[in-house]
Amino acid sequence: MSYRVRFTEEAEADLIRLYDFILDRDAADWAVADRALQAIKAGIRTLELTPFTCRKADGGSPFLRELVISFGVAGYVALFEIDNAETITVLALRHQRESDYH
Repeated sequence: MSYRVRFTEEAEADLIRLYDFILDRDAADWAVADRALQAIKAGIRTLELTPFTCRKADGGSPFLRELVISFGVAGYVALFEIDNAETITVLALRHQRESDYH
């Protein structure tokens, strides 16, 4: 079984924010920003096949989960919901050192 993964507008904005954050630190870090984006995309692709292997998020629903995406010494966290047997919605993304989702 394969799930279709979609993003909310907020999650898409998070992707842009995280990418821009790297470039704001150093405009020459295009390669780092691109590698970070590729790591996030690779992590999200795992949701197509194995979303239930991810940890449950706070909130009580077994369908609200978090995917930890390794990158460097930290990484990223994707908050997502398993909508049904066919669809997953990525709700938000954050860096692991951020205190919460935006």
